[in-house]
Amino acid sequence: MKNISATLAIVWRIAAPYFRSEDKWVGRGLLAAVIAIELALVAIDVLVNQWQNRFYSALQNSDWDAFVTQIWIFIGLAFTAIALAVYKLYLNQWLQIRWRQWMTKAYLGDWLGAANHYRMQLLGDAADNPDQRIAEDIQLFVERTLTIGIGLLSALVTLGSFVVILWTLSVAAPLHIFGTEWSIPGYLVWAALIYALVGTYFTHLIGWPLITLNFNQQRYEADFRFNLVRVRENSEQIALLTGETAERGRLLDRFTAVVNNWFLIMTRTKRLGRSAAACANTASGPVSYQAPPGPYDVERPWVSMRMPPSSRQRMPGP
Repeated sequence: MKNISATLAIVWRIAAPYFRSEDKWVGRGLLAAVIAIELALVAIDVLVNQWQNRFYSALQNSDWDAFVTQIWIFIGLAFTAIALAVYKLYLNQWLQIRWRQWMTKAYLGDWLGAANHYRMQLLGDAADNPDQRIAEDIQLFVERTLTIGIGLLSALVTLGSFVVILWTLSVAAPLHIFGTEWSIPGYLVWAALIYALVGTYFTHLIGWPLITLNFNQQRYEADFRFNLVRVRENSEQIALLTGETAERGRLLDRFTAVVNNWFLIMTRTKRLGRSAAACANTASGPVSYQAPPGPYDVERPWVSMRMPPSSRQRMPGP
């Protein structure tokens, strides 16, 4: 928890100055627009969930008029979602480039001011590859801050929206275990939350080392690129001294670090992907959905959720 708080404090310290700068009103407006569109997309997800219930009810009841109505409703929702998604991407990219432009100017000023670029060389590895930090790290910081921040907000709003749906389903579909009915208010909500927390915990344990590995990968790539540039800039001296063999060995040593760290990333990513696939398949694999003409059942060998026909029309989801 302390590490998370410290990380959030660092992110805030780096991100906040832009939204207090001379470009603050444009930045704030773009951010507000992106957030509003994201919330609208979450609302459409909820509407689609409710639409599925009405659509499949129309199919089950062979109601042609209701079926046609739901098709037109879906077309409207689909076109609205497409338009919102396009403008969300457009405005997000617009905000990214303005934010990056401001940060690049600020960091270039700090780097080139008061001979800081020379003093940083005296620090050695403590301030390695400032060119790569300004060119790539600012871009990654802006892009990932927006992606993670807006994604987290969307996840929280989605959670709040679908908690109501799951709670309603828990009432409509009592839990049966080994033939015994268990009365647990909102059991689908608690089951989903517990499952999500457990999956998140194991994903965090497996994926946490990727932070350091990806940081090292960027550093090794920058070192390799810097040495390639150094050879190009000193090509005359290297040719006069026939130092190609020594330079080739030095460059291959730098690239070996790139390759070795890449294999570590591959191994860790494979483990993370295996864990994510296991969580996804565990959540969806054992459950079979059935919609017979009579009672609507969702069954497993040891657990079943049975809803009477009258409750089918009150369900907010499929």
